[in-house]
Amino acid sequence: MEQLTTLDWTLAALAIFILGLSKAGIKGISIAAVTLMAMVFGGKASTGIIMPMLIAGDIFAVIYYKRHVRWEFLKKLLPWMVFGVLIGVWVGKDLPETTFKQGMAIIILLTVGMLFWWDRQKDKRVPDYWWFSGIMGWGAGFTTMIGNLAGAFSNIYFLSMRLPKNEFIGTAAWLFFIINLFKLPFHIWVWETINWSTVQINLYLLLALFLGLLLGINVVKKIENQTYRKMILILTALGAIAIFFR
Repeated sequence: MEQLTTLDWTLAALAIFILGLSKAGIKGISIAAVTLMAMVFGGKASTGIIMPMLIAGDIFAVIYYKRHVRWEFLKKLLPWMVFGVLIGVWVGKDLPETTFKQGMAIIILLTVGMLFWWDRQKDKRVPDYWWFSGIMGWGAGFTTMIGNLAGAFSNIYFLSMRLPKNEFIGTAAWLFFIINLFKLPFHIWVWETINWSTVQINLYLLLALFLGLLLGINVVKKIENQTYRKMILILTALGAIAIFFR
């Protein structure tokens, strides 16, 4: 903590604020939070530091949107996500930091590309087959373990199921609450990216999460700004490039 500069704390607080917006229901922008945290703390370390914040945001979302969950979609996606997480634990355990960061940056850029492609599709119907759930679930599980980057896969899956806004948010909230709890022991005892020092950092950043959640709830009720979403994706892509070459 002593090595963190004022700029580092500012970027970390901004990242957690954005995370709060995402957990409140503004989907597609959490990738910016992941990118900023990786720039401050490094690729692998950042995945553990952000984990308690993700779970805190999940708890808020689960409570707030508790009436809007669709369990049948969770049952299709969760087993594949668990499998993807386990593969991610194995792949990421012994990766050197430079390789981890570069892999994380590549995943971010691919995710941004996937979201841009999805936004440009006029016909957003996606086949509702078991193999589609498998591909999206495995991809979401693997990328959420490597870099907390499952948003693109889960967003496309739930959009393809044509869920109304609140059911989309509520079902995604339960999905990530369960999967993040499943990931927690691996971060503590396998990767060792969560410890007392990272918990202290989380405590300092709680206010930023709370403010993001409050603003996000109000924004979700009022507007959906596609220009804002695209701006976030562009900035995130630039951040991923910065991570790759840092």
